[in-house]
Amino acid sequence: MADRSQFRLLAERRFGPYFATQFLGAFNDNVFKNALVILIAFQTGASAGLKADVLVNLAGALFILPFLVFSATAGQLADKYDKARVIRAVKLFEIGIAALGAIGFAQRDLGLLLAALFLFGLHSTLFGPVKYSLLPRTLREEELIGGNALVETGTSIAILAGTIAGGLLIARADGPGAAVPATIVAIALAGYAASRFIPPVPAPDPGLRLRWNVAAETWAILRFARGNRTVFLSILGVSWFWFYGFLLLSQFPAFARAHLGGDEHVATLLLAALSIGIGAGSLACERMSGHKVELGLVPFGSIGLTVFALDLFLASPAGADGALAGVGAFLARPGALRVLADLFAIGLFGGVFIVPLYALIQSRAERQHQARVIAANNVLNAVFMVAAALFAAGLLQRGVTVPQLVLVTALLNAAVAVFIYTLVPEFLMRFLAWLLVHSVYRLEKSGLEHIPEEGPALLVCNHVSFVDAVVIMAACRRPIRFVMDRSIYRLPVLNFIFRTGGAIPIAPRKADPGRSSAPTARSRPRCARASSSAFSPRAGSPSRAS
Repeated sequence: MADRSQFRLLAERRFGPYFATQFLGAFNDNVFKNALVILIAFQTGASAGLKADVLVNLAGALFILPFLVFSATAGQLADKYDKARVIRAVKLFEIGIAALGAIGFAQRDLGLLLAALFLFGLHSTLFGPVKYSLLPRTLREEELIGGNALVETGTSIAILAGTIAGGLLIARADGPGAAVPATIVAIALAGYAASRFIPPVPAPDPGLRLRWNVAAETWAILRFARGNRTVFLSILGVSWFWFYGFLLLSQFPAFARAHLGGDEHVATLLLAALSIGIGAGSLACERMSGHKVELGLVPFGSIGLTVFALDLFLASPAGADGALAGVGAFLARPGALRVLADLFAIGLFGGVFIVPLYALIQSRAERQHQARVIAANNVLNAVFMVAAALFAAGLLQRGVTVPQLVLVTALLNAAVAVFIYTLVPEFLMRFLAWLLVHSVYRLEKSGLEHIPEEGPALLVCNHVSFVDAVVIMAACRRPIRFVMDRSIYRLPVLNFIFRTGGAIPIAPRKADPGRSSAPTARSRPRCARASSSAFSPRAGSPSRAS
């Protein structure tokens, strides 16, 4: 496993410079955003003639707005041009934005700062499609999970580190006029320098004609995404994760103050627990998935998101009185570690949930439309985050407490999970297969290289048992359609699994004279697989696929 470790990608030119570029971009976004939010909340808000909380929400809306308006254009650019060139152009743009933000901080000009924040959102919008569509072009399929895990881990760490750094820099005794401007410009320059080492990535659709009608193109990229049902529902799953995460993150300051009796440092500690959990869960996907896009991890992640959100509700105090406590005093209180453990676990299962979905979108989207499909994902992510903000504001306005909002989110997550897995049975089938071979069986695999990556094929087993279908499904990256004896297909309980998985029941002519024993053209397998295989699954002992 050592030579296939996901961390080796960091030392390779096809991934390392790209990882550094995206890490520095996310870091800079959050340094600037948090420094600006603190400046508004404690210094600039009153002088601007508006309430600080109104300005903070306006700032958040300005950052998200470009994702709704310009994602379609970003997707077209990433599909039409060499991705390395697009990244370098975006990083040059970031240097200009950082310079504008630096002037705004130096002069305490709120107008310039809000303009720079909007442009930082535009920078992230332009970078998003190329950021994720580059991975399937430079990584092999068995490396996609590891690459996405590193990206999600790096992004979580960058968000946490940028949030902390922005707060520390803006609070310096010499003020933001010196520290923040120099930092954001230096990070932007470092990001551009890293992007210079990204090797060329040829455009998938160089003949694409750019269209600038934002509304029409946004609708067009959503149609591209809807063209593949599994991909589109995976996008909805990713967007739901952003809805879920945005609901939690936006409540941390109020939750820390009103229910945990903690100050702003405790709120940062809550963010740290969640971010570290996301990083740990993302990295764990590599080992848990066996170096393949393992959809079975998605239901596993959704279960954890529900269970630990419910426990966070149960662990949350009703309210806090007295002076706000710092980190040390908070950790000494009963129940504090349980709250942090719940947030870490939510992040952990969130990483397990989202990494396979991103990898699935990248691997199954049509190559010519990959960036535009990812742009559609960004549009829906932004819509779901706006919906989360409105949803939370509406409930809180009606007197719902933050812990009760967490409870509602947990219950909604369970309902959404059931809905998605009903629409796409493949998630449930992969989960059952993954659960079986990671509990009852130990599966050894060999000869899988004989199974073609694309095209029709037939796989024949020389051993027949009730679990063959599940074991083979767990061993093979590609979806499989099984043909089985009708008497087995009709077995109670198992019938649900076989029907959901799209198995084709057949019977000898003497058992059913009215039907041919061969499947009809209508029931012919959509995806067959081919290789000679021998499977001998025995509980408690290795099952070998060769």
